[in-house]
Amino acid sequence: MRSATNPIDVSHFLHLYDGPASEKNIKLSIGFDFNEYVMITRALPGKGPTYPIFRPDRSPIGLGQGYWIIGVDQNNAVALVEAARLYDLSHSNLAEHLESLKFFYADPAKHAHPDDRCICRAPTAEKITGKVAFHGDVWVRKDFRGQSLPKIMGRIVRCVSFALWAPDFAVGLAGGWSVDKGVYDPQHCEPGGSVLHLEEDHLVDDDWLLWRTGEELKNLVHHDRGELSIVPGLLPPYSSPN
Repeated sequence: MRSATNPIDVSHFLHLYDGPASEKNIKLSIGFDFNEYVMITRALPGKGPTYPIFRPDRSPIGLGQGYWIIGVDQNNAVALVEAARLYDLSHSNLAEHLESLKFFYADPAKHAHPDDRCICRAPTAEKITGKVAFHGDVWVRKDFRGQSLPKIMGRIVRCVSFALWAPDFAVGLAGGWSVDKGVYDPQHCEPGGSVLHLEEDHLVDDDWLLWRTGEELKNLVHHDRGELSIVPGLLPPYSSPN
């Protein structure tokens, strides 16, 4: 599938969902520098560690291969974050990429702890190949929870990911509790996506695999948007407050 646009002119594509966020007094911005993203997320009280997936010291992300979105409240304090990146699995599949730890580290032999491990039991993971967009690191500040913000952000990131990459698959990993409560809006979900232990960051997960095909993503984005129309300028790149 061919990419629809590039990081410079993606921003106005988000106009459809900037409105619902604005109604909750949240201003959205997009960024591409993951060193800056790690700096922002490390300073957020109550947010767990950012996984090595989005940390340049463990898994560098080239320009145009990843982005992040933050929302700030009326006091310019961060209220929500989410990040996404693109994997090239044309010679592999998601299950192999997870279990080899290449999903988390650019060089597992160099960066993984001897006790790090990941088991993927979700059957579909072996069929997920090609250009794969991963959406993750979702965090919403406590006073903004229960307002459907993960679903609003989910619509935003799927629009951006389609506009930037037109991937073959879009995937996420989430705890079973979030599936039970309908926190997100996945097209498909399966248990056993990632049974994970990362020693250095004290991360232990048993996540479901959330996924949709590129064709399903395209249809959903066109349904959301009416028709694909990209005009630059609405959602500004993130800049730190003075």
